[in-house]
Amino acid sequence: MSNQNETFEYDDDVAVEFIHNYLPQDLKEKFSEDTLYYILDLICEFYEKNDYLDEDDEEKEEKELITFIVQEARKDAIGNFLPDDILMVLRAEEAYINTLDVGD
Repeated sequence: MSNQNETFEYDDDVAVEFIHNYLPQDLKEKFSEDTLYYILDLICEFYEKNDYLDEDDEEKEEKELITFIVQEARKDAIGNFLPDDILMVLRAEEAYINTLDVGD
């Protein structure tokens, strides 16, 4: 029997594989696994630097996160990514996170 409230731990390796498989083919070619690890690190860095406990303005938070990732990737010479492409990566990561909580 399985525990219906079972949750799983976030695993970067599994997350990157999930995200890469979730992306459309044209973005799979644009975002290597190393680039996805880099973006996951930037997401963590963004939330460490910014205190977003208020969920009332998620749209603003998301825009700031996307801008941060685009700027950092450009600055670090990782790539010139379009905000919509980063948004797709964020949606894929969100889908992965949703798989971690299998029971409500």
